[in-house]
Amino acid sequence: MPGSDARSPLLAYTVLGSLALVLTAWCWTTQLPAAQWWGAVLHPRFDDPQQLVFHFSALPRALTAILAGAGLGLAGLLLQQTLRNPLASPTTLGLEAGSQLALTIVLVAAPGLLVLGRPVIALAGTLLALGLVMACAARNRFSSVALVLAGLVAGLFCGALTIALRLLNQEYVATLFLWGGGSLAQQDWSAPVALAPSIAALYLLAALLARPFELLALDEENARALGVPLGVVRCAGLFLAALLTAVVTAHVGVIGFVGLAAPQIARLSGARRFAARLVLAPLTGALLVLAVDAIVGLLEAAGIIDLPTGAATALLGAPLLLWLLPRLRRSEPPSTQRSLATSARDRTRLLPLLAALLVLAMAGALLIGHGSAGWWLTPPADLALVEPWRAPRASIAALAGAMLATSGLLLQRISGNPLAGPEVLGIGTGVAFGMALAMILGQTAGLAAHTAAGAAGGFLALFLVLMVGRRSGFAPDQVLLTGLALSALLDVVIVAFLALGDPRAPQVLAWMAGSTYYADWPKVLTTATFAALLLPSALALTRWLDIVPMGPVTARALGLPVETSRLAILAMASLLTSVAVMATGPLTFVGLAGPHMARLIGLRRAWSQILGSVLIGALVMVVADALARTLIAPRELPTGIVAALIGLPYLIWQLGRRAR
Repeated sequence: MPGSDARSPLLAYTVLGSLALVLTAWCWTTQLPAAQWWGAVLHPRFDDPQQLVFHFSALPRALTAILAGAGLGLAGLLLQQTLRNPLASPTTLGLEAGSQLALTIVLVAAPGLLVLGRPVIALAGTLLALGLVMACAARNRFSSVALVLAGLVAGLFCGALTIALRLLNQEYVATLFLWGGGSLAQQDWSAPVALAPSIAALYLLAALLARPFELLALDEENARALGVPLGVVRCAGLFLAALLTAVVTAHVGVIGFVGLAAPQIARLSGARRFAARLVLAPLTGALLVLAVDAIVGLLEAAGIIDLPTGAATALLGAPLLLWLLPRLRRSEPPSTQRSLATSARDRTRLLPLLAALLVLAMAGALLIGHGSAGWWLTPPADLALVEPWRAPRASIAALAGAMLATSGLLLQRISGNPLAGPEVLGIGTGVAFGMALAMILGQTAGLAAHTAAGAAGGFLALFLVLMVGRRSGFAPDQVLLTGLALSALLDVVIVAFLALGDPRAPQVLAWMAGSTYYADWPKVLTTATFAALLLPSALALTRWLDIVPMGPVTARALGLPVETSRLAILAMASLLTSVAVMATGPLTFVGLAGPHMARLIGLRRAWSQILGSVLIGALVMVVADALARTLIAPRELPTGIVAALIGLPYLIWQLGRRAR
């Protein structure tokens, strides 16, 4: 019975609820003596600033935390039940990133549309992200890994566009990042008054559909035999989850990982039936966000750090994701990937054409300019004036693109997953974490110190990913998802730094979006040295790369040391990613799209795909850098953002082909 199912976690929820209430009361005592609380609630004195702050800020903030946590907990439960996936949540599926992008676009480009209401705008972005994720994962039958990696792709793209908009509207950067980090700070009762009826109505709809949602846990044949319209129920669950995410994000920003943590905590506490989890998951989310927000308030009152609540929730969600990884069923590479090495003739004759296109792109990057008079070719007499800053940028873009595309190819071949890419290893976030931490701790440190700190952060992330991956025998899917969890954990420091309003935040933001602005010849020489060592070493792994996609059983039968080869390939991919990220920043789709394009033009064997990925990655990044420099001159776009915009039409086309 649902009642007996719900009684088993009574003690755990009593402890969690008591902790949340004690922390909240402790936080309130820093703002107003406890003896004055009741009077401040009912009849605040308008000549007492402390009572006014308590009535119009502390109380609505606590209620907003409860409502937002309950809404996200319910959204995560609906996603996990509908998709039968323990990793599904508004964060891991990129829904929050989609709603954040839609609201950012309207705020900076068309504020007049706010008359429609922020929830409506956020819902549009959420549904767009959800559609992209479903299209990505459909070919792999919505497996756990496919869904999370598809969500990562959607989140990365939406995040890239959001960063571009913020860079082009820097007067709003601090406010947008504070909101994007998940700020529960309130100045009146408008947020809880708007959230309460919306979340209550959506909860009622979910409760009315509790029985059909319960039956989704059965296999499809049994569910249909019981008369469940699976398509209708799944669409209803996804739409309700999208509505909940949009409503919460519209009012408080991104509160990360609560939608993942709350349903899992409810399940681990003993709630097996959906009816019991329908009660406990929203309750868990409400208590978690309330407790975390109280801790954030205490840290603010002590003058330690001003951290957005949404960023702090990642401290709970990321460790939970790491804990869940070993419990995922490992996936084998798809059969279509296993015969990749021999299924068709290798069209290596196209490699010289790619090399010629790269040379032309490099020449165009040096010669083409744009300004108020339009596009022009730089006269030979003026070439010496522009070469010192155009040539290093084009060179660093080519080197980074080559290494990122090669890293993506290595990851896609060993995992058999076309959505694998260097963006998911967590190394880029590790580098950004190191740089942000260096800026926080060393206010006067120079560029060299920040670069060294970034390198240390990147290699620390690599070390942690490989250490966790060792437990699963370096299973590629486990390693990729470990990188995702680590990225979420390290994002706490980055978001906190950007939300503090530090004047150097736009510099870090531009680098995170993929910038070649600070390229010079010493940096090019350093990057080229690493590329000259790593790219030939990747070519030396071609025999392993041809065998690994056939699966571990076949690989062992052919005498391949599976774990050793996985470790070597992952380490090579990580090193390539680290060097490229240090050169241009982490946000680019070259590592994802480059190997796809190499296969599309007919390159089949590992060695030819590596060479093709090197040339395609370099070509895309050089073109992206030239466009970033010239499209809105004299202002600039980040190279990584333009690279993402170049790769998106290709990605959509590929998704359409797979959906048929």
